[in-house]
Formats: sequence, structure tokens, C-alpha cells
Amino acid sequence: MDEIKIARSYENAENEDEILEENEQKEKSQKKKKRRKKKILPAQLKGDADWQKALQESMKANEIAHKVRLEPWFYKKGSESVIFTPLGGLGAIGGNMSVIEYKDEAIIIDVGMSFPDANQHGVDIVVPDFSYIRKIKDKIKAVIITHAHEDHIGAMPYFYKEFDFPIYATALPLGMISNKFSEHGLKDKCELFRPVTKRQVYEIGSFSIEFIHITHSIIDSCALAINTPAGTIIHTGDFKIDHTPIDGYASDLHRLAYYGEKGVLCLLSDSTNSYREGVTKSESAVGNTFDLIYSKCKGRVIMSTFSSNIHRIAQAIDFALKYNRKVCIIGRSMERNLFTAIELGYLKLDKKIFVGADELDKLPDEEILIITTGSQGENMSALYRMATSEHKHVKIKPSDQIIISAKAIPGNEASVSNVIDLLMRHGAAVAYQEFSEIHVSGHAAQQEQMLVLRLIKPKYFLPVHGEYSHITKHKLSAISCGVHEKNIYLLNNGDQIEISWNKMRKIRSVKTGKTYIDNQVDRQIHDDLLNTRKNLAEHGIIQLNLAINSQARTLKYYNIINFGLVSAKNQQEFSNDCANAIKLFLADCKENLFNDKKALDAALKTLLKKYFFKKYKKYPYLLINISQG
Repeated sequence: MDEIKIARSYENAENEDEILEENEQKEKSQKKKKRRKKKILPAQLKGDADWQKALQESMKANEIAHKVRLEPWFYKKGSESVIFTPLGGLGAIGGNMSVIEYKDEAIIIDVGMSFPDANQHGVDIVVPDFSYIRKIKDKIKAVIITHAHEDHIGAMPYFYKEFDFPIYATALPLGMISNKFSEHGLKDKCELFRPVTKRQVYEIGSFSIEFIHITHSIIDSCALAINTPAGTIIHTGDFKIDHTPIDGYASDLHRLAYYGEKGVLCLLSDSTNSYREGVTKSESAVGNTFDLIYSKCKGRVIMSTFSSNIHRIAQAIDFALKYNRKVCIIGRSMERNLFTAIELGYLKLDKKIFVGADELDKLPDEEILIITTGSQGENMSALYRMATSEHKHVKIKPSDQIIISAKAIPGNEASVSNVIDLLMRHGAAVAYQEFSEIHVSGHAAQQEQMLVLRLIKPKYFLPVHGEYSHITKHKLSAISCGVHEKNIYLLNNGDQIEISWNKMRKIRSVKTGKTYIDNQVDRQIHDDLLNTRKNLAEHGIIQLNLAINSQARTLKYYNIINFGLVSAKNQQEFSNDCANAIKLFLADCKENLFNDKKALDAALKTLLKKYFFKKYKKYPYLLINISQG
């Protein structure tokens, strides 16, 4: 039997060349048999020894068949290599950006933003550091966008104020990037758009890229099959496996499996929900919750979600129409994204169903649905201004039903809780986490991550998109799905990984970081200013106006004011205590110190820093004005 012969040769082969040769012989033999058009039947077996031996040989042959099926890359060879460099998206959620290089060519995947934490005062958005791109800008052939979420396209206007590379993406991401470019005075950059069609291959230098449909919490998300001279790299983008998506376009698992059968060099996969067991619920599950809430509400419904979650917004509108409600969109980003989706044809909605915020008073409350921004408790958002009674058109009423259809981004929990508290003080009902399906994630849970790993069967695996704990957990899932532990690397931003069929290794780290943006004035905030703001917020300011008698070494006059260190009622005591410390210093200091103003200032600052830290455990910013006489 040919299969048994091949099994024996596979088992006894000294190297891969022998295996390849035997495999070619097998293919030739199979072709000859097809030409003869004869049916191949199992050999007739005689006696116990005969059939027992045949069973053993069959088991060995099946083991090899499984090996070939589960590791289709086993026969792959080649000395070519590519370099993968994440510039954002690891160690934290958001700011996704990475580079793939082959010799003197490179592509960029996504250019996203993230949100600041509570200590980054005056910062609205955070974008990746583009220093490495500046070094290799002559190599860049294109920017590839996987989907239209802010953590994947939010930094595009800041990036394109400096660079000019073609942008490959589906229509919705390009539409939303166009809106951003218009806001930043970059409308001419839209000439760089290259709209793509899924399942078509685009030649970009030495890279051949296919966009593969994948389900997520936004329309038209894509995974990428990046064919390089070194091998195929699959980048999942952000994804979940939703079998009942709102638009009916399920994930193109067939295409992922196609590349998996051919042999994938490396898989880059979304790790965001790697701690969540099971599968993520379908987006369609939220519709039933909306239906239940609408059916019981006798007043206005005010729904807040991410402005890019078009399918969530569409479901809210569909059920509003079911209950004869008109729709009011409040919030610039919400309105812009929704009407972009309508104009591009993703949603089929008659614009007659929409009313302006200034028309709400003309309608009965039970005929109103307000969809607004503010699901993360942002201070400038429409929902926050409603909650604080600062919105021009909408004042919260006890009869209102508020729906917050989003999960708080890590770090925003306190802001969301604060907004909910403010809304409830008006007597409104707030639906948030008490409904299990008021919000569903757009990211794959463990079983979905494992399904993708099994379909793609990569030789190498690089978990991306998430904190270090997320990619560590994703690594364990990959090992359980048959990826060799030695073929998995846990990345940090800036790590450069060289990948070929022969090896995967870290070669160096490049400069990465974050750039802080004040979006109100469209200006970068440099690290030194951010650090100063942080210190001022944590330690306060002390202003000291002192008049010193140099001859008598006494303090003739003092006016000491604190900002943020002690309360106003303790100001006088604080001022007197500081003055006493300064008097003791003047009485004990060396005489020649009074002849050197700079030295006197420095010595006095050193004294006060020690004094304030010893008494208050703070290092306040000191403003000292000394006059001598």
C-alpha cells in the first residue's frame, strides 16, 4: 500500500528533503491512478498477524496525515524574512499601530489613538510616537486600515499632517477618515484613498494583501492576509465570531481556513477578551433588550453608546420606529458617523424620521428617542451636560429612561459612575449593567480565539492588542491549540521581530512612546509641561514674597501664600510656621551667603523643600521673591 510506504518513509526520513521527495512520489502515483480510473479498495487481509500489522501501519499513516493537516507549514522552506514592529497597542488598550518591513519596503497597519488617564491633565487624546516612521519614511508603500474605530484611525489626521502615503481601506473607514481630514484642514489628503474590495488581492510593492470580512462592533471590519516573499501573515484586526450579525455578513471563516490550509507563517491576533471564557454574544442580542425597555417606557428614551457603533445605533432606531418614536441625534461625532453610514448606503433610513434638538419640545415625550454621546462619562459630552443641567435643549426629567449601552473603558469607571449618579438625582431611570445584554463586546472570547487559531494553524504566533496580561493569556490558548511555545513571542511596543520559515527572533527595540494632544486647540502637549501639571496637581504651589535685613539677618516682611497644600482656614498658621523656619535659617546661615543672591535663593529653596516634605510629605512648586536691605 502506498500510504503505508509513505508512512514508513516519513518515520525513517533523516531530513525534510527525503520527506518532500517521498511526498512528490505519492502525488505522481495518485495522478497515475486517477488516469486509470480504477477504484482503490482496501487490500484483503488473511490471518490475525496480517490485519494487526495493517492496523498498526494505518495508525502510523493517520498520525502523519494529522501532522500534515495540523502543521501545513511543515514542508515550507525559505531564507527570506520580514520584520514586524508594533508602535502602539501593546501594554494598554488602544493606540494600535504597527509596521511590517521587507528589505527596502514597508507597510503600516492602522494609526490609532487612545484616551488619557486621570493624571494627564489637559490631555484629550493620546497618539503614538511617529519617530520610527520618520526614520523609514522612504520605505513606506501604504497605510492599511482594518476598521473604523478610534483606536485604529483616531491618529490619522495627526499622522497625515506630516506624511503622504496611500490609504487602503473599505468605504466606512475611509468615510470617517475623510470627516477627520475635513476637521483638520486636510481634505486634499483624500486623494490618497484607495477603496478596497474584500476577497480581492492588492499588490503593494512586494506585499500582496487580501482584505477578509470579519465581524466586530463596527461595520466593515477586516482581517488581513498579507502575502510576503517570506510567507503569509494573517492579521485578524479586532474581531469576534458573530454568526447572526445585524447586516447578515458573517465572518469569512472559509477564507481564513483557505490560508490556513496553504500554510501560514505567522498569526497576529486580537487579545482584548482573552480572559473571557466561552464566546461573545451576538450584537443582535442587544435588540431584545431595547425592545423590552421601550415597551415599558412612557417617557423619553435617551440612549448613549460609542458613536462608531453603527449597528447598535441602528438597532436603537429600528425599535424606536416600532414604538412610533422620532429620533434626535445629539453629539457631533455621533451625528457625523451615523449620516456617513447612511450616505454610503450601509444603513437604509429615511431622513424624515430624524428631528433636531430644537424640535423636541414640540413632541410628546413618549414619541422621542434621543441618541447621544457620553457613554464614557466624558466631561464635554452631551450626556454629561444633560446630567448637569447645562445642555441647551435637553433637561433630564423623572419620566426619562436612560440607556447606557457601552462598557466603561478601563480608567473611565469613575467618570461613568459619576454621570449615572447625576442622572439618577434627576429621578430618571438608568439602564446600565443590570441588563446582561444591554451591551455586548466586539471582541472574541477564548473559544472564538481558539477557533481562529485552529483555522489558521500558524507556525508562529504573536498575540497583539491588549495589556501584557491579555497577551499572556492568549499565549496559553494558542499552546492548547497546538502552537509550539517556542514559536510564540510576547511583544512590547517597539520590539522588532524578524520572522522567516527557519526562525523567529527579536533583533532590537526601536523608540516608541506617546504624544499628548490638547484637542481643544489642536496642539501637542510636551512631556515637561505634562509633568509640571501633574506636580502642580499633586503638590501645589507656594508663593513667598520676602524682605530680608542682611545686616541683622532678620526677616523684615513676609507674605506667604499657598495653593493646593493647606486649606484657607489654616493659611495664617501655615504662613507663620514657614516664616519661623526662614528666620531660623537666616540666623544660622553664613555671612557671605547674603552677598550672593543666587546662592541665597538656592539655599532657601533647599531648606523649604526639606521643610515641606518633612511636615506635609509634599514637594510644592516654589515661587520665591527676595528683596534685601
